[in-house]
Amino acid sequence: MNKSVWIIIAIVGALLVSAMFSYNTLVGMNENVTGKWSQIENQLQRRGDLIPNLVNTVKGYAAHEQQAIQAVADARAKLAGAQGPAGKAAADGELNSALSRLLMVAENYPNLKADANFRALMDELSGTENRIAVARKDYNDAVQVYNVKIRSLPTSLFAGMMGFGPKEYFTAEESAKQVPQVNF
Repeated sequence: MNKSVWIIIAIVGALLVSAMFSYNTLVGMNENVTGKWSQIENQLQRRGDLIPNLVNTVKGYAAHEQQAIQAVADARAKLAGAQGPAGKAAADGELNSALSRLLMVAENYPNLKADANFRALMDELSGTENRIAVARKDYNDAVQVYNVKIRSLPTSLFAGMMGFGPKEYFTAEESAKQVPQVNF
């Protein structure tokens, strides 16, 4: 065999080895993104489980504030039915807005703010909000690393052929950028 055949064999072999390593790396990174998304859903579910207790506690003190209470219930239902990062982000934004309105209602009831159950629920909800923020950050970090990898050479040569496409970031709704106003 002549030298050019060996060179072609070496190039083809290098491309095959590179494709194999790229595939294995992308599988691992894809699973990491999926796992991070599961953590967001886990924390959103935790918050969704806490909300009925919070709503029932507020109902006892603010029975006539039905509109704010209903908005939270409706937003929670939308979040439960939302699909994908964009849908979950939109539903999460609505729920955050409804919760802000409910908490403003709670501010008008000093006895409610002093209630041990309400305080405990608020602490749990606050902790959950922090966990959600961390889970979103971890997810978006994993998406960034994955998206950079599938767009970088030599992986970009194989990623599309192997069925790996870019992942969607979890982004906040425009309404989430507005600071809620709390009046005492």
